[in-house]
Amino acid sequence: MAEPGEDLLPLLGINPIAGMGENDSSDSSELSAESDADEEDIEIEMDDDDANDEGEENAAEEEGGNRLQRNRRRKEKRRKSSRKDSETDSRQQVIVNFDQSLPGTHSYLGNDLEEMRGRTILEENSITMIPLVVLPNVVLVPGQVIPLQLYMQRLVAMMRRVAGDDKTFGVINMSGLRESDGQKISAVGCTAEIFSMKDEMDEASGISMVRVKARGRQRFRIIEIKSEITGELVAKVKILPEVSLTHVLDGACLASHRKLFTKPCDDSEMLKTAVDRQGRVLTSVDCRSRSCVSKFYSSKFTWWPPWVYRMYDIEWLSEQTRAELGSWSSSPLPSNPVDLSFWVAHNLPVDDQTRLELLSFDSVVQRLRYGLSIIRKSGFLLTCNDCEQTISNRSDVFSMSREGPLGAYVNPGGYVHEMYTVLAVANLRNNGGASTEHSWFPGYAWTIVQCKECHAHMGWMFTATKKNLSPKKFWGLCRSAVRTTISAATQDSEGEQPMIVM
Repeated sequence: MAEPGEDLLPLLGINPIAGMGENDSSDSSELSAESDADEEDIEIEMDDDDANDEGEENAAEEEGGNRLQRNRRRKEKRRKSSRKDSETDSRQQVIVNFDQSLPGTHSYLGNDLEEMRGRTILEENSITMIPLVVLPNVVLVPGQVIPLQLYMQRLVAMMRRVAGDDKTFGVINMSGLRESDGQKISAVGCTAEIFSMKDEMDEASGISMVRVKARGRQRFRIIEIKSEITGELVAKVKILPEVSLTHVLDGACLASHRKLFTKPCDDSEMLKTAVDRQGRVLTSVDCRSRSCVSKFYSSKFTWWPPWVYRMYDIEWLSEQTRAELGSWSSSPLPSNPVDLSFWVAHNLPVDDQTRLELLSFDSVVQRLRYGLSIIRKSGFLLTCNDCEQTISNRSDVFSMSREGPLGAYVNPGGYVHEMYTVLAVANLRNNGGASTEHSWFPGYAWTIVQCKECHAHMGWMFTATKKNLSPKKFWGLCRSAVRTTISAATQDSEGEQPMIVM
């Protein structure tokens, strides 16, 4: 008699044990035959199902293929975008080991310039007569250094006289609202004070020339302008004041709360800890005041919420400006709000008209608000001024000088260029070979670059002549040759009030 469960062995694919009886073999053969018949029925049914579902599977395969293609495209786009982001990050992480104090010294003018001592400060709101130097495509800002190389004899004579007097002259832009002798000049300018000068004569030609380094000091507005017999321009100007506004909530502030207005303090300095000789902590005392009141607390006694008054707070505006433009400068931005407002006016990539508007504001709050409004209103694409081809963008702007990404430089012919420094460009081509003569950045050779589309002069490419210099190359774009999206935005909104900054 078969053991229990042996009749199930054929179904499990296991051969029965040898020595079985004939009856057992016949039973097993019958069971195997039945199982074979069941398997055939199952195969027939599966074939029918496959035939019925063949079209659905094909459609599913096509759908899956399309899905795979879409996924591949998405992955490819992500790879490209990540590659662009990594390239942008690598550009922003470029280490500048170049001595950034050298461009501001303008050593290409020579090391034999004589230093001028003393400083002249004109009284605010006073009216005075000063000689003028008209520079095309240049807007001088207080604190900015401007180099000059003058060959015109009337300007040479004027500089000699100014150097022997109060060392102060005016610089105005050749564009704006007023007209004199058929040329458009700006109504707002900036005084420049000479701090270094060299007067010499070319022995070959017998022509006198002066090399000058001056610094912008005070803003002025032209009242009257005239030309002397010698051709020298002299203007009657009013020195514009620097208005210091009180805090917007001073009128609503309660006298009893003034002593509670405190600035946030450093926790490490206000948390005192006592330790024993073995360095074990005995006790900690929190010296921070529990009764601090925000300076915007008084807004609760007015009709307006605190954020309205924050928009006119100098400290908040300075903090927002540093957050927006801090990456442009390797050195810390000016801590003084007035100096910071002029730094913004000097380094923003805007046209002459917008820069003159920034220069005309008498209040630091107005300058910071307008500058921050410009920054947030539009992008930072730099395009060709003639054909509007894209040249560079915001992520490529960096500083090769301590003064910021924009600087004024003079060529051997006496023309002053205001130039941005960027790490990457597009749609430009080189014109001519590289030269180190009269280089504005010692250790770098310059090559003229032009727009590929309209062949307009855009600036220069600077390549390192020493292996240890970084970056290996960068570009300098003339401010007069590029148009920015900021300029376009300000032109579209001409006559409108600056947008609200929140």
